Formats: sequence, structure tokens, C-alpha cells
Amino acid sequence: MNFEEKTLNKTTVYSGRILNLRKDEVLLPDGKTGTREIIEHSGGSAVLCEEDGKILMVKQFRYAYGEELWEIPAGKVNKGEDPLKTAFRELEEEGGVKAEKMELMFNMYPSPGYTSEIIRIYRATGLKKTRQNLDEDEFLSASWIEKPRLKEMIDKGEVKDGKTLVALLAVL
Repeated sequence: MNFEEKTLNKTTVYSGRILNLRKDEVLLPDGKTGTREIIEHSGGSAVLCEEDGKILMVKQFRYAYGEELWEIPAGKVNKGEDPLKTAFRELEEEGGVKAEKMELMFNMYPSPGYTSEIIRIYRATGLKKTRQNLDEDEFLSASWIEKPRLKEMIDKGEVKDGKTLVALLAVL
């Protein structure tokens, strides 16, 4: 059976700075129609940065969850920006680290039921420490955490961010 859904109509409900919300009418595989609410997002780049058995992590307050989260450095791909460039930029901005090279590990679809966002997860090599250069409205701390400690943090539920869990579980 073919499970593809065909778009019949797209309606933009909201257009914002970081996302758009659409309400689409679709033709379902059984011939009936349905509704899909889609968040359009330009995507993000995240960076796994490892050196001497430690991984660079950032801790920041995430308003949507009302708590501080541990994450690998990451950020939104700006309109027209190459996601690889985003990875280099975010690593230096958030982590205070420049990399000679970035290798794409994989693409991650964080929530395919309602968003078009793709997060590209890179591995950084050839590291040189610089300094953080945070955005005006960005507040976070960067820490190098030993891999065994990160494994403990995951086991205790202290690392909750999806992109970070995917990246860490690939290397721990």
C-alpha cells in the first residue's frame, strides 16, 4: 500500500521570526481528506565536539520547558545560510571553540508528526579554543564533561534534549 498523502490546500496561519504555522488539507491514501498542522522551520545545526575524552556541552534555560537543559552547541540555520556554516558559527559563539573541519554525522527529524525541521549533527575536529561570542539575548555556560560522567547524566535523566541524546549515544 502507498501511504503518501497528497497536499490539496496550504493555508498559512502564522508567520514569525523563527517559524511559520500552516494548516494543510490533504488527500489520504484511502481517498478521504484530512488536516495537517505543520510548523515550518529553517532547521538547525548541532556540533559534537570531543577532545581528550571530554565533550563540550552547554547549559541554558529553555523557556518552553521552564528549565535549564544540557545540550551540545547548536543553533538555527539562518535564511539562505549553509547548515555547515551554521555549525562552525554556533560552535564558536556558544562553545568558544573553532574547528578546522566539520563532518556530517547524520540528519535528525526531531518531531516528524508536526514540523519540517531538520537538525544536522556534525562532528568537529582540529579544535582551537577561542572565546564565546553569544547573541545579545543568549545566556548559557559551556563545560567540557568527561564521557563517563555524560553517560551517568543520561542514565539519570539529566540530559533530555533529543539532538544531544542522539549525538551522545552515537559516541558513548
